[in-house]
Amino acid sequence: MTAPPSTNHTSGHLLARNTIWNLTGMGTPLLAALFSIPILVATLGAERFGILTLAWMVIGYFSLFDLGLGRALTKLVAEKLGAGQAKAIPPLVWAAMSLMLALGLTAALIVILISPWLTQSALKIPHALQEETLRSFYLLALSIPVVISTAGLRGILEAQQRFGMVNALRIPMGLLTFLGPLLVLPFSHSLVAITAVLVAFRVVAWLAHLLLCFKVMPTLRTNVSIRRRDIRPLLHLGGWMTVTNIVGPLMVYLDRFLIGSLVSMAAVAYYVTPYEVVTKFLLIPGALVAVLFPAFSASFASDQKHAAALFQRGVKYTFLILFPLILATITFAHEGLGLWLNSAFATNGTKVLQWLAVGVFLNSLANIPFAFIQGAGRPDLTAKLHLIELPFYLLTLWWLLHTWGIVGAAVAWATRAAIDALALFVLATHLISGVEKREAFKLDTMVIIATLFVFGIGAILTGPGIKISFLVVTLLTFTAATWFLFLSQQERLLINATLHGKMGSFKQQ
Repeated sequence: MTAPPSTNHTSGHLLARNTIWNLTGMGTPLLAALFSIPILVATLGAERFGILTLAWMVIGYFSLFDLGLGRALTKLVAEKLGAGQAKAIPPLVWAAMSLMLALGLTAALIVILISPWLTQSALKIPHALQEETLRSFYLLALSIPVVISTAGLRGILEAQQRFGMVNALRIPMGLLTFLGPLLVLPFSHSLVAITAVLVAFRVVAWLAHLLLCFKVMPTLRTNVSIRRRDIRPLLHLGGWMTVTNIVGPLMVYLDRFLIGSLVSMAAVAYYVTPYEVVTKFLLIPGALVAVLFPAFSASFASDQKHAAALFQRGVKYTFLILFPLILATITFAHEGLGLWLNSAFATNGTKVLQWLAVGVFLNSLANIPFAFIQGAGRPDLTAKLHLIELPFYLLTLWWLLHTWGIVGAAVAWATRAAIDALALFVLATHLISGVEKREAFKLDTMVIIATLFVFGIGAILTGPGIKISFLVVTLLTFTAATWFLFLSQQERLLINATLHGKMGSFKQQ
């Protein structure tokens, strides 16, 4: 007997496989970044590299400014699939793509108009680099419609759990984002040439996504139509998601713009480089959330218990995977930056890296309730939360940046992440009815407090020997606690069976 559509799209095996696909697709470019960033810093210089990081931000994240239509499209397509209404999908898709194209063109015009002000007044860009930066910003503006509509095409594939296809494109595009500038360096150090190459890669990616969508859903080619009744739910969900998609990135990325305007572009490099390193850990919850969001959308209304179980496992696995990685990063922040880059980055960036690592850990946990709330059809809750947070964060960021410099900016970022995580978990618990189900959402407060205390110890230790001893003892204790306290009996049996199966296969060889 064939499983219902909702079951097919939320089965544990499928979600696990797609999470691995996402981790591979999102993590592979990290290797390219680790290789290319030191070369780019040394070749371009701190100021030109600081400007390049802004270009990366626009290229990589401007899809967030799509009025929430990409995420709304993913949710609605997943709902249609879960309800067995595949015939209703093509008009929905074309309605969303038309809206996203119009939005992209509008955003491109706005960026073109404000680019002179950004390069000449808002950012502390050296006079010698202003013309070069301005032309680069114009190129980035032209790429915005492509970037935004690509997010919509990717959302169609994700709603159908086609993450193998998604990552077959994500891997080469992620690699080229960092390796592309290296390909330009033998011919030119101009930011214009580097930006042109990055934009060209994005156009190719858009075309590839479109062809894959036609392959997965041939009816998209034959049923090119727009129904007015599809526009309202897209705008309703997307409208609230827009607030989050605008306010959220402002709180995530505004720090570097304030540093550039209040301090210097060199300070941006000292801040952004540790930031780019530690935020790569967000790939882990990001890979999981990308899979869970359509699963939450498909299952929340019909099987709330299953949705709650998915939530619980998502939080637990995120915590267990990230704790050792974040602890090692905090403990060896100074040594790592010095070995990877140079002593100047180690001196200026160690405290920044440590504070941002704490914020990334808390933000990673918050990704799960964030996706759950939006998958449950309540993006208004996340939007209202971020609207409340924004003014307080801006005041805190401004004050701490003036008081402690870039370290203060990192403290403000981590504090915002902590408050945001707490609020999202509280909101998520209220979407599930029943005391028993709500209990499944609660991550022990004492565990979080103990975790932050351990992070604090790792941050103040000195000497390689002491740090290594601390890390080994802590991770051994953590492993024991994970096995006996955090994992269920079924999970322990599954791990044992997997390990024994691999060992038996090794012995046969």
